[in-house]
Amino acid sequence: MESSVQTAESGECQDLPYNVFARGCPSRATLEHVTGRWGSLTLGALHEGTFRFNELRRRVDGVSEKMLSQTLHALERDGLVHREAQPTNPPRVDYTLTPLGHEVSERLLTLIRFVEGRMDDVLEAREHYDETRENSVTA
Repeated sequence: MESSVQTAESGECQDLPYNVFARGCPSRATLEHVTGRWGSLTLGALHEGTFRFNELRRRVDGVSEKMLSQTLHALERDGLVHREAQPTNPPRVDYTLTPLGHEVSERLLTLIRFVEGRMDDVLEAREHYDETRENSVTA
């Protein structure tokens, strides 16, 4: 679907398929769903396989039932997650990645692994920043 969108820099309309920097572009909402804390963790967890809701909730430590439900609905709407309800008693609902969701999760996991691998550098930078801020406040 092609659309005219405004560029963030100039505000001018250009014929681009999508432009995440333009306020009204639908890609911005999808990017938010994918890169938000719960979206990225949910996609990363589902990369490991199919999960039932409570299994997924335990895997994504700290997510509330409400947030996980909202996250799964958004990712399902975006075509990244497939929800399969089985007619059993009690009902069984499984969540798995779609092919598009699998592709997105691969890219996210690359970023996640990179961040995890560089955490020593991040923690050192934080410490330096905090020390610098403390010294400038006391000076």
